[in-house]
Amino acid sequence: MFKTIVQAFKVKEIRKRLIFTIVMLIIVRIGCQIPLPGTDPAVVKEVLGNLAGGAFGFFDALTGSSFSSMSIFALNITVYITASIIIQLLTIAIPKLEELQKEGEDGRQKIAKITRYLTVALALVESTIMVIGFGNQGIFGSLSGGKYVWTVICDALVLTAGAVLVMWIGEQITEKGIGNGISIILLVNIVSTMPADYSNLFEQFVKGASSVGMAVLAAIIIVALTVAVVAFIVYLNDGERRISVQYSQKIVGRKSFGGQSSHIPLKVNTAGVIPIIFAVSLFQFPVIIANFATNYNPGTWTRFFISSYWCRPGYPIYTLGLLLYIALIIFFAYFYTQITFNPAEVSNNIKKQGGFVPGIRPGKPTEEYFSRVLRYLIFIGAVGLIVIAVIPMIVSGVFNAQLSFAGTSLIIVVGVILETAKKLESMLLVRNYSGFLAK
Repeated sequence: MFKTIVQAFKVKEIRKRLIFTIVMLIIVRIGCQIPLPGTDPAVVKEVLGNLAGGAFGFFDALTGSSFSSMSIFALNITVYITASIIIQLLTIAIPKLEELQKEGEDGRQKIAKITRYLTVALALVESTIMVIGFGNQGIFGSLSGGKYVWTVICDALVLTAGAVLVMWIGEQITEKGIGNGISIILLVNIVSTMPADYSNLFEQFVKGASSVGMAVLAAIIIVALTVAVVAFIVYLNDGERRISVQYSQKIVGRKSFGGQSSHIPLKVNTAGVIPIIFAVSLFQFPVIIANFATNYNPGTWTRFFISSYWCRPGYPIYTLGLLLYIALIIFFAYFYTQITFNPAEVSNNIKKQGGFVPGIRPGKPTEEYFSRVLRYLIFIGAVGLIVIAVIPMIVSGVFNAQLSFAGTSLIIVVGVILETAKKLESMLLVRNYSGFLAK
C-alpha cells in the first residue's frame, strides 16, 4: 500500500488527484470542527456527550464526532448513505427505477440525481427534528421567543447545507480525485475517532493496571486483538468462489472464434458491510425515538437495543438483544444479496454468449446452481460479519471498554483502504500501458 502511494505521487496526473482529494478531506474535517451558530458549547457537551456513547455512538463514529460536538457538518455523509440505501431498496418495488438501473450510464446518472434530491429532503427533515429536539434541551442557551425560533430555522438550514456540501465534496472526490469519494470521507471520519479510542483504552487498561506486568499484558492483548480482527477482515473481503465458465467454439469460414475458458468470481462476503449497517440502523431507530419522546430519559427496555449493555455479566437479560441483532445480520445478508445479484440474469447472459458451466446444463439448471452456491457463500459471509461485529461487543460488555474503532467501523476502514489501493494500482497500470503505447 505504501509503495503504491509513493509510486502514485511520482505520476503528475495521479499526484494532482491525490492532492485534490487531500484538500477536500481537510475541508471536511475543518467543517466538522466549526460549531453550529447559536449553540452553547457547555450544554452541547453535557447533552450530546453521553448520547454519543450510547444510542448515537455508531452515528457519531460515522460523522467523525461532528455530531457529538454539534458542528455545521453534524449530519455529515450519513444522510446521503441513508438516501442511497432507500433508493436501492426502492428499485425492487418501483419498476421505473429498476428500468433506469438497467439503462447503463444514463440510467445511473438519473438515479444519482434522484438520490441527491432525496438527500436534500432527508437532511431538511432530520436537521429540523434534531434542532428542535436538542433545542428543547437547552443547547441554544437562554434564547427564547422570536430569537429562539429564528435560530432554530437558521440552524436547520445550516445543517442541511452542511450535509449537501459534504455530499458534493464526496462526488467531486469521485470525479476529480482518486474515486470512491463517499467511502473515503467515511473512512477519514472513522479514523479521526481512533486516537481518542486508543487513548481511552490506554488510560483504562494499561495506565490503570495494577502492575507493570499487567500493563504490558493489556497492551499486547489490545494490539493482538486489533491485528487479528484486521487480518480476518482482509481475509473475508478477499475470499471468493470462482465458478468456471467454458465458451463454445464457433467456426466462421476458415477462422474459429471462442473456445475460451473463464470464471465468474463470487465474493464470500457478497453484501459487504451493508447487513451490519442495516441491522444497526434498525436497532437505533426505536432508541432514538424513545430519547426524543421522553426528553432523553428512555425506559430500561431500550437497553435491549444498545450494544453497550450486551454481554454484561451484571445484566445478562439484555444480551437477548444481541441474538436478535445476529438474526438481522443474517437476514439482511440474504436480502441485500438477492437485490444486487440476479442468478437468472447471469445464467441468461452466459447462455447468450454461448457459454456454460462445466457439468451443468445451460438455462434453468445453471440458475439453480448459482442460487445454491450463493446461499452457502452468503451464510459463510454472514457468519464472518457476525464474528467481527460480536468480538468488540463481548470485550465491551465483559471489560466495560468502548471500542468504536472495532467491529462495523473497522470493516468499513479496511474495506475502503483495500478498495482505494486497488483503484490506485489500476490507475498506475493504465498509465504504464498508455506510456508503452505512446512509445
